[in-house]
Amino acid sequence: MTDPTIHAMTALELRRAIARGELTASEATAHFLDRIERLDHGLRAFVTVTADAARERAAELDAARRAGATEAEHVGLHPLWGMPFADKDLVDRAGVPTSYGSVAFAGYVPTESAPLAATMTRAGGVSLGKTNTPEFGLTSYTRNRIGEPARNPWDLSTDPGGSSGGAAVAVAARLLPFAPGSDGGGSIRIPSASCGLVGLKPSRGRVPDASGLDSLAGLPVGGPLARTTLDAALLLDGMIARDRGGIRYRSEAVAPGGEASYVHAVETRPLEPLRIGFNAWSPWAAGGYRVEPDAEHLAALESVCARLSALGHSVEPVQPDDFPAYSHAFRTVWQSGAASAPLPEEALAAVEPLTRWLVGVGRTRSAADLAAALATLARFEQHVIDAYRDYDVVLTPALAMPARPLDWYDFEDGERNFAQQCEFTPFTSYLNVAGLPAIAMPVAHGALPVGVQAIGRPGDELTLLQLSLVLEREYGWAERMPAAAVL
Repeated sequence: MTDPTIHAMTALELRRAIARGELTASEATAHFLDRIERLDHGLRAFVTVTADAARERAAELDAARRAGATEAEHVGLHPLWGMPFADKDLVDRAGVPTSYGSVAFAGYVPTESAPLAATMTRAGGVSLGKTNTPEFGLTSYTRNRIGEPARNPWDLSTDPGGSSGGAAVAVAARLLPFAPGSDGGGSIRIPSASCGLVGLKPSRGRVPDASGLDSLAGLPVGGPLARTTLDAALLLDGMIARDRGGIRYRSEAVAPGGEASYVHAVETRPLEPLRIGFNAWSPWAAGGYRVEPDAEHLAALESVCARLSALGHSVEPVQPDDFPAYSHAFRTVWQSGAASAPLPEEALAAVEPLTRWLVGVGRTRSAADLAAALATLARFEQHVIDAYRDYDVVLTPALAMPARPLDWYDFEDGERNFAQQCEFTPFTSYLNVAGLPAIAMPVAHGALPVGVQAIGRPGDELTLLQLSLVLEREYGWAERMPAAAVL
């Protein structure tokens, strides 16, 4: 068993210990590999562990440090130097199997890394393998036909949320200090809220290698899952740290004030008084879907509003007008996106019923159907931005319910399954459509974690991170640890 003080550190503390030479990349890597080997059999956070490649990569970083790289060079050029993480199993890494959560791709090993995987490596990170995800990342839960479902470390009989569920399990159980995820309809925020983590969906375009700009309707973006706000800021720094000239922080992406990183900006810049709105509104309700947040989630929202008001912020209700066309347009785009998966007709028999339903319906949609849906979502984007225009931040419940039991979803009826996902997480997908940044924060904890979501202005991740840090200090979530992580 390795030194338990390593996984007790926040990611930022670990990063700084490595930068100061108090800990090597190899020691950090060995520690987390040991925890994965001992604990993950009951959690299923990982689908692939690349222990040998990780040890080799960490040794290379340690050799470079011994050769004379300075702490300043580490921090300025390689924000993730020596930091263990894992790729979501939707992201290709050369030489490592990528299943996309589907038996249809069993045995596929890419020969080239996806841009985000390459960026994380150039930023100094050490990938320990691939985290679990549902088939093609299409669902708000994390199970697939490749193996056992991922399990929420707070209660092993519950699902961790999806689609970045494996990443959330790994971070919550302290098998990783942090993890990158992707979010096309809530896939970072849902598992973060379910597992008691901070999960940031950046604005469309913020993360260059997972920007959403090249995707249908601009929905999926990459972002961090972490135990603390500053850990999320650190990982975001690493995920955006590239340009054509090499690897460096993009200070212009943080603020015009010239801060070198989100970590520096969040640590040093005080949060000014904000105008904050709040609601439990969802566009799914006008489409006939059940939107009824439970008492725990409403109480958490009320608590945060009261706390922020006491801290001097202006807090008031705000609610967009209903937009009945949203649900049909979103479904059309989601189905059309699934239909683009490289699955020949004969492969459809191997995929899951929900995927088969999405792909089957999507392939019946005409170009005119898709064009109309995209136009509707473009109007909806402006509708939401206009409704929230006067507010620095808008607060909502993160979810309508706590983490769901493993058998809660109907895994055979695609239509019913889709409706259940909307009932569980009605507050997330519309922000992907609007392209706005949003962060899930684990402000409460009953039998299971309960989160609140904060929505920012276009491009303003910084205010969300600043607000999250204030609430983290108020609610003290950083030290909470599930029993599954104690060993």
